Amino acid sequence: MARTLNPESHAVRREAFLDVAQQLVQTRGYEQMSVTDVLAAVGVSRGAFYHYFESKDALLDAVVNRMADQATVRVEHVLSDPKLTAIQKLEALVGGIAQYKAERKDLVLAILQVWRSDDNAIVREKLRRIVTARQRPWLERIVHQGIAEGVFSSRYPDHLPRVLASFMQGMAELASEMWIGRQLGSISIDDVKRTFAAYLEGFERMVGVQPGSLTFLDEPSLEFWYG
Repeated sequence: MARTLNPESHAVRREAFLDVAQQLVQTRGYEQMSVTDVLAAVGVSRGAFYHYFESKDALLDAVVNRMADQATVRVEHVLSDPKLTAIQKLEALVGGIAQYKAERKDLVLAILQVWRSDDNAIVREKLRRIVTARQRPWLERIVHQGIAEGVFSSRYPDHLPRVLASFMQGMAELASEMWIGRQLGSISIDDVKRTFAAYLEGFERMVGVQPGSLTFLDEPSLEFWYG
């Protein structure tokens, strides 16, 4: 007799695997995490694990996709709001992710050293690719809206979203490096502020708006993270 699958039970158990795997990735690093560690924490057999995931890599893919969901879901409704301008949507896309991290500052800071370690290099790369792929369609909508509104200008509007997505990822990676630099005393808060100001200037030039048109991280936010 064929086995009956309870979708709700299946989803709950799968989430339990993801919860444990994400915690291990954040506290030990992906390379140090083993399937045996996951099994012990969840309290299931190896056979049960392979019922949900084909391999450790498949588990990682699921974890990374969920992390990307958690970091970006909050801005989706904003980007679909017809009342908002392209500039407001661009600020929401960058600022929404920053706000998500700010609300979990203790957790973010606790895992940052492990997150930046070689043990999580593969996780960072997977997450970078997924987030960039998700951001590009949003940026395409924002760029074309901005051009239609007459506030953005670009000779390459169809290619600009890909460039902006890569630029945003570079800013996120440098933000982590600067936080570590602040803990080590190798970078000043003024250097941090000037670096973000340079990124902001770069955004404004790429989308063709007037200087001072965009605001992603204000001074209190920078002091909150780097002060």
